[in-house]
Amino acid sequence: QVQLVESGGGLVQTGGSLRLSCAASGRTFSYYAMGWFRQAPGKEREFVAAISWSGDSTYYADSVKGRFTISRDDTKNTMYLQMNSLKPEDTAVYYCASDQTVAAVVTTPDYWGQGTQVTVSS
Repeated sequence: QVQLVESGGGLVQTGGSLRLSCAASGRTFSYYAMGWFRQAPGKEREFVAAISWSGDSTYYADSVKGRFTISRDDTKNTMYLQMNSLKPEDTAVYYCASDQTVAAVVTTPDYWGQGTQVTVSS
C-alpha cells in the first residue's frame, strides 16, 4: 500500500509559478513510477506528467510541455511538479498518483492522493 499526500496548491496570477509536492509513505517509494493528474470543474480528470521509478524518463501532456517539470527526490520520498507560466486553463485540482510502471501511472494508477487546488487568476 502507498499513501500519497499533495501540498503546495494555491492562488496565483497568470504567468506565475507554483511547486506542488507529493509525499509518499508505505511501500518503498523508489520502486514506483509517479505521476500528476488534474481535474477542472465540469471536466474529466486528465494526465499531466509522469516520471519513471529511476527518474530517468519523464512524460508530459502537450498542454504543459515546456512549462511544467516533474521530478522526484527518493531521499525524501517526495515527487514535485514545478509549474511555470501558469494560465487560467491550468486551474484544477491536482492529484498525484503512483503505480509500479509508467504505463500504469499514465492510464489507471492504483494509488491516488487527495488532491490540491490550483487556481490561476486572469
